[in-house]
Amino acid sequence: MIIRKLKEIRRSDRNVKSDGWESARLILGDDGMGFSFHLTTLKAGSELKMHYKHHLEAVMVLKGTGTIEDLGTGETHELKPGVLYALNENDRHVVRPETDILTACVFNPPVTGREVHDADGAYPAPEPEPATAS
Repeated sequence: MIIRKLKEIRRSDRNVKSDGWESARLILGDDGMGFSFHLTTLKAGSELKMHYKHHLEAVMVLKGTGTIEDLGTGETHELKPGVLYALNENDRHVVRPETDILTACVFNPPVTGREVHDADGAYPAPEPEPATAS
């Protein structure tokens, strides 16, 4: 069983900050769960262009408002508490928070913990698991 306290995560190296966001990474790849789980705050007034080429992500909005634009279709959707979006096709997107937006996020495959977005808005590809002797 894994027990984590958000207050402790916020004071550790599992709390990652970058331009326009801050992410408390509560479950990571080395926890062996097959996914990672984050509480992420998207900062008001930012424009976050992202494209998770190597990960699938599901995001539930807990607090705040803004929009998400699907760059493949041009469609824009409202973000507010109770809205979930899932990037099930590695969708290129832009999130535009009007207020700070608190989200709960799940990544598959899991992230390691220190990732930040590259120039394309992606996290790096996960390292392959070492082969085990049978």
